[in-house]
Amino acid sequence: MTMDLPIETKFDSNYREVLVAARRARQIQSGASPLVRSQSNKACRLAQEEIQAGMIAYVHTGPPPEKPTLEDPGIPILAI
Repeated sequence: MTMDLPIETKFDSNYREVLVAARRARQIQSGASPLVRSQSNKACRLAQEEIQAGMIAYVHTGPPPEKPTLEDPGIPILAI
């Protein structure tokens, strides 16, 4: 059984964009060739420029995030 995972090109949050940029920066530091020309040699900046240029896509493999409900007994509610 194969599961078709959609390839994402737009980010649903800034947090996910930072995670993808960090992973791409690690790839560049490990020897991957940059996909864009840049005046910077820093891996983090190169990764950000690749994302801005639309050159980076990702596959979200985890389950969709669930927002906890207030009725959830696992979340402490503090009254201040």
